[in-house]
Amino acid sequence: MARRAPFRILDTEVRPGQRATVDVPLAQLYTHTQLHMPVQVVHGRREGPVLLVSAALHGDEINGVEIIRRLLKLSALRQLAGTLVAVPIVNVFGFIHRSRYLPDRRDLNRCFPGSERGSLGARTAYLFRTGIVERCNHVIDLHTAAIHRDNLPQIRVNLENAEAAAMARAFGMPLTLNSGLIEGSLRAVADDAGIPVITYEAGEALRFQEPAIKAGLAGTVRVMRSLGMLPSRSGRHTGGSRQSYVANASQWVRAEQDGIFRTVSPLGTHVKQRQVLGYIADPFGERELPVHAPFSGIVVGRNNLPLVNEGEALYHVARYDQAARAERVAAQWAAFEEGLNGDYPPSEEPPIV
Repeated sequence: MARRAPFRILDTEVRPGQRATVDVPLAQLYTHTQLHMPVQVVHGRREGPVLLVSAALHGDEINGVEIIRRLLKLSALRQLAGTLVAVPIVNVFGFIHRSRYLPDRRDLNRCFPGSERGSLGARTAYLFRTGIVERCNHVIDLHTAAIHRDNLPQIRVNLENAEAAAMARAFGMPLTLNSGLIEGSLRAVADDAGIPVITYEAGEALRFQEPAIKAGLAGTVRVMRSLGMLPSRSGRHTGGSRQSYVANASQWVRAEQDGIFRTVSPLGTHVKQRQVLGYIADPFGERELPVHAPFSGIVVGRNNLPLVNEGEALYHVARYDQAARAERVAAQWAAFEEGLNGDYPPSEEPPIV
């Protein structure tokens, strides 16, 4: 059998059965310090897909950084077929400054496909796309909610792409949002290039949350098994149900007045139309306004900051065609959380608390 060819990324070659860290030059700071995007390549001895797992496209979304760290420590990677390209910190500028954005306040996930001579965001997006993304044939992009918000672990995917839909099913989250492609996003540019991509959303910015990390790592490993990159675990059913229910629509419920926000509906709650989700009041409690669910569904995102302005997003509610389906999703999520440890790759490290 012919020996597998090395994997080349920029000026670095990684031979079969080896791994290498590649420092992709991003920019030279005004301190004369060179800034790099860190990339690690694990090149299996056997043929297989090239999977990109990326995180911190928004610099303050750090749960994905920890997911990738744990992924790269798995002993199962010694049996890897294909190639794993791991980029834990895409937006290095934002990560350093604990910010979602680039220094010029641009959102890197709206700068694709990028250009060599555009803004800082356009140049970073161009480098990431041409140097890394287009070297891969599957993508898992790891995200969290924005600052002061929290997301129920979920997969967002364009279900019109059959390969991406299969990846979403393999990831195994109880909740999948059939999400359109946003212009300028990594999902949109990868889809245009014929690369199936899914986005994992879980937790909040600037925090490590063990359930979100465990679920993301377990889901990524399941996708790798489904692609034939890792040995399957046939006959073993762990981590709760694999049934995923697709929501084709969702809506943010916004504050109708300024005030102090008290929430009474946790993430994963099945809510009915007009059900009270929380309350907004002035500091004296003289004017209090209930916040109602616009329709029956599941609470998949929530604002955690008690101080809100009129028009601010408070709850993200996913809508299902049938109310009974929303009830099943809530039950599935509770069972999934309880069974998560059974499907989590073994580790000698203590959990983050």
